[in-house]
Amino acid sequence: MFEKVNGKVVKVDVGMAGGVVARNGAMLFYTGDISFAPHQIPGAAPGMGGGGIMRMAGRMMAGEHERTMLASGNGEVHYGFAGLEVHVVQMQPGAVLRVEASRLLANTAALQSSIVSVMSSGGGGGGGLMGALRGAASGALTGQGMFTTQLSGQGAAVLLAHGGFLELPVGGPNPIVVDPQAFVAAYGNVQTELKTALSWRDAVGRGSGEAMQLHCAGQGVVYVQASEEKL
Repeated sequence: MFEKVNGKVVKVDVGMAGGVVARNGAMLFYTGDISFAPHQIPGAAPGMGGGGIMRMAGRMMAGEHERTMLASGNGEVHYGFAGLEVHVVQMQPGAVLRVEASRLLANTAALQSSIVSVMSSGGGGGGGLMGALRGAASGALTGQGMFTTQLSGQGAAVLLAHGGFLELPVGGPNPIVVDPQAFVAAYGNVQTELKTALSWRDAVGRGSGEAMQLHCAGQGVVYVQASEEKL
Protein backbone atom coordinates (compact mmCIF):
# COMPACT_ATOMS: atom_id res chain seq x y z
CA MET A 1 0.00 0.00 0.00
CA PHE A 2 1.91 3.07 1.21
CA GLU A 3 5.63 2.97 0.50
CA LYS A 4 8.11 5.47 1.90
CA VAL A 5 10.06 7.27 -0.82
CA ASN A 6 12.18 8.98 1.84
CA GLY A 7 11.63 10.26 5.37
CA LYS A 8 9.10 12.87 4.23
CA VAL A 9 7.25 11.40 1.23
CA VAL A 10 5.14 8.28 0.64
CA LYS A 11 3.71 6.87 -2.58
CA VAL A 12 0.71 4.61 -3.08
CA ASP A 13 -0.95 2.72 -5.91
CA VAL A 14 -4.47 4.10 -5.52
CA GLY A 15 -6.16 1.28 -7.44
CA MET A 16 -4.52 -1.45 -5.38
CA ALA A 17 -5.28 0.46 -2.17
CA GLY A 18 -8.97 0.76 -3.06
CA GLY A 19 -8.88 4.54 -2.74
CA VAL A 20 -6.94 6.87 -0.46
CA VAL A 21 -8.14 9.59 1.91
CA ALA A 22 -5.57 12.36 2.55
CA ARG A 23 -5.57 15.79 4.11
CA ASN A 24 -5.94 18.79 1.81
CA GLY A 25 -2.64 19.94 0.38
CA ALA A 26 -0.91 16.59 0.88
CA MET A 27 -0.87 15.48 -2.77
CA LEU A 28 2.52 16.29 -4.30
CA PHE A 29 2.10 14.72 -7.75
CA TYR A 30 0.52 11.71 -9.43
CA THR A 31 0.62 9.60 -12.57
CA GLY A 32 -2.26 7.75 -14.17
CA ASP A 33 -6.02 8.32 -14.21
CA ILE A 34 -6.76 9.68 -10.71
CA SER A 35 -9.74 11.74 -9.57
CA PHE A 36 -10.07 13.70 -6.33
CA ALA A 37 -13.23 14.58 -4.41
CA PRO A 38 -13.94 16.15 -0.99
CA HIS A 39 -14.29 13.60 1.79
CA GLN A 40 -15.98 13.89 5.18
CA ILE A 41 -15.10 11.79 8.24
CA PRO A 42 -18.32 10.38 9.78
CA GLY A 43 -19.11 12.21 13.00
CA ALA A 44 -17.02 15.26 12.10
CA ALA A 45 -20.03 17.51 11.55
CA PRO A 46 -21.28 19.34 14.65
CA GLY A 47 -24.79 17.94 14.32
CA MET A 48 -25.21 17.16 18.00
CA GLY A 49 -28.49 18.08 19.57
CA GLY A 50 -29.24 18.98 23.15
CA GLY A 51 -28.24 22.00 25.20
CA GLY A 52 -25.24 24.25 25.30
CA ILE A 53 -22.82 21.57 26.51
CA MET A 54 -23.69 19.24 23.64
CA ARG A 55 -23.42 22.06 21.11
CA MET A 56 -20.02 22.96 22.55
CA ALA A 57 -18.93 19.33 22.25
CA GLY A 58 -20.14 19.32 18.65
CA ARG A 59 -18.07 22.37 17.81
CA MET A 60 -15.00 20.81 19.44
CA MET A 61 -15.61 17.61 17.49
CA ALA A 62 -15.82 19.58 14.26
CA GLY A 63 -12.54 21.29 15.12
CA GLU A 64 -10.78 17.93 15.31
CA HIS A 65 -11.50 17.27 11.65
CA GLU A 66 -9.04 18.28 8.93
CA ARG A 67 -10.41 18.76 5.42
CA THR A 68 -9.65 15.68 3.39
CA MET A 69 -9.78 14.51 -0.23
CA LEU A 70 -10.60 11.05 -1.56
CA ALA A 71 -8.35 9.86 -4.39
CA SER A 72 -9.75 7.12 -6.61
CA GLY A 73 -8.92 5.56 -9.97
CA ASN A 74 -5.80 3.85 -11.27
CA GLY A 75 -2.37 5.35 -10.84
CA GLU A 76 0.24 6.33 -8.29
CA VAL A 77 0.09 9.33 -5.96
CA HIS A 78 2.95 10.83 -3.94
CA TYR A 79 1.98 12.44 -0.62
CA GLY A 80 3.83 14.67 1.84
CA PHE A 81 3.03 17.71 3.97
CA ALA A 82 5.07 20.74 5.07
CA GLY A 83 8.33 18.79 4.98
CA LEU A 84 7.29 16.76 8.04
CA GLU A 85 8.52 13.25 8.83
CA VAL A 86 6.22 10.39 7.81
CA HIS A 87 5.60 6.95 9.31
CA VAL A 88 3.46 4.16 7.87
CA VAL A 89 1.26 2.09 10.21
CA GLN A 90 -0.01 -1.22 8.85
CA MET A 91 -3.41 -1.80 10.44
CA GLN A 92 -4.41 -5.27 11.59
CA PRO A 93 -8.01 -6.49 12.14
CA GLY A 94 -9.15 -5.82 15.70
CA ALA A 95 -6.65 -3.05 16.38
CA VAL A 96 -7.44 0.66 16.37
CA LEU A 97 -5.35 3.72 15.67
CA ARG A 98 -6.18 6.93 17.52
CA VAL A 99 -4.41 9.93 16.04
CA GLU A 100 -4.83 13.69 16.17
CA ALA A 101 -6.25 14.82 12.85
CA SER A 102 -3.40 17.29 12.35
CA ARG A 103 -0.95 14.37 12.55
CA LEU A 104 -2.71 12.13 10.03
CA LEU A 105 -1.41 12.48 6.48
CA ALA A 106 -3.41 9.79 4.68
CA ASN A 107 -5.10 6.40 5.03
CA THR A 108 -6.59 3.74 2.80
CA ALA A 109 -10.27 4.42 2.17
CA ALA A 110 -11.43 1.02 3.44
CA LEU A 111 -10.54 1.90 7.02
CA GLN A 112 -13.46 2.88 9.22
CA SER A 113 -13.13 6.45 10.52
CA SER A 114 -14.80 8.06 13.51
CA ILE A 115 -14.25 10.80 16.07
CA VAL A 116 -13.85 9.71 19.70
CA SER A 117 -13.31 11.66 22.91
CA VAL A 118 -10.13 11.81 24.94
CA MET A 119 -11.50 11.50 28.47
CA SER A 120 -9.78 13.72 31.00
CA SER A 121 -9.72 14.06 34.76
CA GLY A 122 -7.94 16.05 37.43
CA GLY A 123 -6.43 14.88 40.65
CA GLY A 124 -9.86 14.12 42.06
CA GLY A 125 -11.30 12.21 39.12
CA GLY A 126 -13.77 14.17 37.05
CA GLY A 127 -14.44 11.80 34.16
CA GLY A 128 -17.43 11.90 31.84
CA LEU A 129 -18.47 14.71 29.53
CA MET A 130 -18.00 17.50 32.07
CA GLY A 131 -14.55 16.21 32.95
CA ALA A 132 -13.69 16.05 29.28
CA LEU A 133 -14.90 19.62 28.74
CA ARG A 134 -12.83 20.85 31.66
CA GLY A 135 -9.84 19.02 30.28
CA ALA A 136 -10.50 20.43 26.83
CA ALA A 137 -10.21 23.97 28.20
CA SER A 138 -6.74 23.14 29.45
CA GLY A 139 -6.10 21.06 26.34
CA ALA A 140 -6.62 24.14 24.21
CA LEU A 141 -3.51 25.55 25.87
CA THR A 142 -1.44 22.41 25.37
CA GLY A 143 -2.68 21.57 21.89
CA GLN A 144 -4.28 18.28 22.99
CA GLY A 145 -7.90 18.49 21.92
CA MET A 146 -10.98 16.92 23.44
CA PHE A 147 -11.51 14.63 20.46
CA THR A 148 -9.25 12.45 18.36
CA THR A 149 -9.62 10.55 15.08
CA GLN A 150 -10.01 6.77 15.33
CA LEU A 151 -9.27 4.37 12.47
CA SER A 152 -10.06 0.67 12.48
CA GLY A 153 -10.18 -2.22 10.04
CA GLN A 154 -7.56 -3.59 7.67
CA GLY A 155 -5.41 -1.19 5.69
CA ALA A 156 -2.72 1.40 6.35
CA ALA A 157 -2.32 4.95 7.61
CA VAL A 158 0.47 7.51 7.40
CA LEU A 159 1.40 9.68 10.39
CA LEU A 160 3.14 13.06 10.47
CA ALA A 161 5.62 14.39 13.02
CA HIS A 162 8.21 17.05 13.67
CA GLY A 163 11.76 15.75 14.14
CA GLY A 164 11.10 12.04 13.76
CA PHE A 165 9.15 9.36 15.63
CA LEU A 166 9.61 7.45 18.87
CA GLU A 167 7.68 4.16 19.24
CA LEU A 168 6.92 3.49 22.90
CA PRO A 169 5.54 0.04 23.83
CA VAL A 170 2.56 0.11 26.19
CA GLY A 171 1.75 -2.90 28.34
CA GLY A 172 3.68 -2.76 31.59
CA PRO A 173 2.29 -2.19 35.09
CA ASN A 174 2.74 1.58 34.76
CA PRO A 175 1.22 3.82 32.08
CA ILE A 176 3.30 5.75 29.59
CA VAL A 177 2.92 9.45 30.42
CA VAL A 178 3.31 11.73 27.39
CA ASP A 179 3.47 15.47 26.91
CA PRO A 180 0.26 16.17 24.93
CA GLN A 181 2.12 18.37 22.46
CA ALA A 182 4.53 15.52 21.67
CA PHE A 183 1.77 12.89 21.31
CA VAL A 184 1.12 11.72 17.74
CA ALA A 185 -0.96 8.53 17.93
CA ALA A 186 -1.72 5.34 19.84
CA TYR A 187 -2.09 1.96 18.13
CA GLY A 188 -3.59 -1.23 19.54
CA ASN A 189 -5.73 -1.56 22.65
CA VAL A 190 -4.43 1.64 24.23
CA GLN A 191 -6.56 3.80 26.52
CA THR A 192 -5.63 7.48 26.73
CA GLU A 193 -6.61 9.86 29.50
CA LEU A 194 -5.75 13.55 29.72
CA LYS A 195 -5.00 14.51 33.32
CA THR A 196 -4.09 17.72 35.06
CA ALA A 197 -1.10 17.98 37.35
CA LEU A 198 -1.78 21.47 38.64
CA SER A 199 -0.40 22.70 41.96
CA TRP A 200 -0.42 26.06 43.66
CA ARG A 201 2.93 26.79 41.99
CA ASP A 202 1.33 26.31 38.58
CA ALA A 203 -1.54 28.57 39.61
CA VAL A 204 0.84 31.43 40.38
CA GLY A 205 3.02 30.80 37.35
CA ARG A 206 6.01 29.16 39.07
CA GLY A 207 5.44 25.56 38.03
CA SER A 208 7.41 23.42 35.58
CA GLY A 209 4.95 24.01 32.75
CA GLU A 210 4.06 20.30 32.44
CA ALA A 211 0.56 20.86 33.82
CA MET A 212 -1.24 18.58 31.36
CA GLN A 213 -0.24 14.95 30.92
CA LEU A 214 -1.59 12.24 28.64
CA HIS A 215 -1.62 8.85 30.40
CA CYS A 216 -1.51 5.83 28.06
CA ALA A 217 -2.28 2.32 29.35
CA GLY A 218 -3.36 -1.05 27.95
CA GLN A 219 -1.56 -2.95 25.20
CA GLY A 220 -0.03 -1.46 22.07
CA VAL A 221 2.27 1.32 20.90
CA VAL A 222 2.31 5.07 21.44
CA TYR A 223 3.93 7.26 18.79
CA VAL A 224 5.65 10.39 20.06
CA GLN A 225 7.36 13.08 18.01
CA ALA A 226 10.80 14.38 18.94
CA SER A 227 9.45 17.90 19.34
CA GLU A 228 6.71 19.86 21.09
CA GLU A 229 6.05 21.92 17.98
CA LYS A 230 2.47 21.86 16.74
CA LEU A 231 1.52 21.14 13.14
